[in-house]
Amino acid sequence: MAEHAPSAAGSAPEDALAAALPGTSGASGRAGGPAAPAAGAAQTARPRRSDATRAAILAAARDRFAADGYERATIRAIAGDAGIDPSMVMRYYGNKAGLFAAASTIEVNAPDLTHVPREEAGARLVRHFLERWEHDETLTGMMRVGVTNEAGAERMRGVFAEQINPVLAAVCPVPEEAQARAGLIASQILGMALCRYVLHLPPTVDLGHDELVAWLAPTVQRYLTAEHP
Repeated sequence: MAEHAPSAAGSAPEDALAAALPGTSGASGRAGGPAAPAAGAAQTARPRRSDATRAAILAAARDRFAADGYERATIRAIAGDAGIDPSMVMRYYGNKAGLFAAASTIEVNAPDLTHVPREEAGARLVRHFLERWEHDETLTGMMRVGVTNEAGAERMRGVFAEQINPVLAAVCPVPEEAQARAGLIASQILGMALCRYVLHLPPTVDLGHDELVAWLAPTVQRYLTAEHP
């Protein structure tokens, strides 16, 4: 097999491979040569830069989608907000649809109501969603997109079907009514969120958590556990 000439950097392909492997020394590790940087340092630095870039892209995308909607938001504008080249957005997420899917990843972490006293289920659910809306701006952003764009609405429907419906169905006294009851509960939870966190209607913004729970919980409780309308 023919030998390779050293590269311009002064190391052969075999040296580059050896330098990349933990516990081995490449050309720069030979006697008289400069010390090679630790492989671990190079390997850990790259993921940190990648993670920071992805985080910046997703944060910019959430803000831009929330402000402009899906159709008007552009890869170029999102990249500008993140302070990077548009090609980096395409490299990580492929296209706008892929970026939207990544930016709209939502985990509502709905509580397991089967372990909550039956008469407290409504209050527990309302309080949980109040806390989630106020500590996760992704939910608010997706609400804004969802009311103006079909892609956002479809994402919200998917979250509800996958993460919330099963939780509600587990405590529904009439299984065949689970879907209808879930929709009614959504009208309360999402309606409150729209008024309080998107439209900022003063009466809803001014109410404290305990007041909101006191007003909404009885209705949600009825949807959850009442045997008849």
